[in-house]
Amino acid sequence: MEKLRIALTKGRLEKDTVALFEKMGYDCSAVHDKGRRLILPVGDDIEVVLAKAADVITYVENGVCDLGVVGKDTIMEMNGKFFELVDLGFGKCRFALAGKKGDDFYGGTHVRTIATKYPVVARTFFEKKNMDVDIVKIEGSVELAPLLGLSHAIVDIVETGTTLKENGLEVFEYVCPISARLIANMVSMKLRQKEIEALIGEIERNL
Repeated sequence: MEKLRIALTKGRLEKDTVALFEKMGYDCSAVHDKGRRLILPVGDDIEVVLAKAADVITYVENGVCDLGVVGKDTIMEMNGKFFELVDLGFGKCRFALAGKKGDDFYGGTHVRTIATKYPVVARTFFEKKNMDVDIVKIEGSVELAPLLGLSHAIVDIVETGTTLKENGLEVFEYVCPISARLIANMVSMKLRQKEIEALIGEIERNL
């Protein structure tokens, strides 16, 4: 029987997922001593693939991985074809609309410019409010955009809000909560349903 292949988002979600697997009784020593390897065994039945968040979705969508662990932020931005199975409850943060402290963001009728790494999430948020906005995609520190006068506000992930405060920004409104999710390839879910459901059961007992 082929091992279930699970794509993990490198970094914090990887660490939290490995901790969960260890709680479930899986041997994760290969992941702790990975060196430069990116495909690693977990116990006898699972193989993990370490990847960037967006690639986790690509690997699951295209069926080269059966399952994936990825943040809800990436899921919302990429809108892929896969099943979202379990809210794993870790990697918690929030999408927020933020800008310069004291600014009246909603005042007036001008078109606002929003800087963000997540244009799909931002556009969807403002469409629901029937607000017309211009969106500028930023790859680095989004907080710079309102400080430099590039945008009226930003839509970004906020954990503690410390970075915003240190840069003279504040949250105007929270968009939605985010956490890590277990996703599945649609074909794998049919062909390997029993294995995947058994794993989901184990995961839910240990959350």
